[in-house]
Amino acid sequence: MREVVVFPGGRGDSVSCDVVDVTRLVVTDRLADQVVEAIAAFEFLVGREVQLGRQAQLQSAPQRTPQVHRRLVQDFLLQFVDTSPPFEAKHAQGAQAIVILGGGVRRDAPEYGGDTLATLTLERVRYGARVARLTGLPVLVSGGSVLGGAPEAKLMQSALETEFGVPVRWVEARSRTTRENAALSAAMLRIDGIQRVVLVTHGFDMRRATAEFAAEKVETVTAPT
Repeated sequence: MREVVVFPGGRGDSVSCDVVDVTRLVVTDRLADQVVEAIAAFEFLVGREVQLGRQAQLQSAPQRTPQVHRRLVQDFLLQFVDTSPPFEAKHAQGAQAIVILGGGVRRDAPEYGGDTLATLTLERVRYGARVARLTGLPVLVSGGSVLGGAPEAKLMQSALETEFGVPVRWVEARSRTTRENAALSAAMLRIDGIQRVVLVTHGFDMRRATAEFAAEKVETVTAPT
């Protein structure tokens, strides 16, 4: 077995994101070899494009190549991590709640007068609100404070209730990792007898998240964004 480490990109074309989120995917030797072969073919196409661009005297081609191709490589690698199918309301049969995982906080945002949701978390909250409206299920938000300041879950609750009009029933505001997201959320859900949830997070984080919830005996219906 080999281990492929993927760094999902954040804003723009860089590989940085609001919170460093490293997804580890263990793959078979055959799949790893296929990745290597595909990257080699990709590099050939990149070289061919640049060559053609020069021949056509398209000066912009060499300039845009690093950014555009970096993004393409990211998207290509994420295909091996993001395998969750799109959510459909019919898949939520038997689910008793929606769990939305935090993905980072933007600290001291002057235009908001303090801490606010980072890009990844805002995307999850927005999609979680859509899933809540589609299913009518109660919502749990999960995310603590990694570097101090307001817990993610409190900011998520505020955004859902004031900006999206979706009430939040449970607020798990102590977790700092995906494992803690699952363990602390499961503890809260057990009190109400909940064993099956719709899980909202990004596709690249879904394998890890579902595995952690499974370890806590919570069945998940994936709702990736």
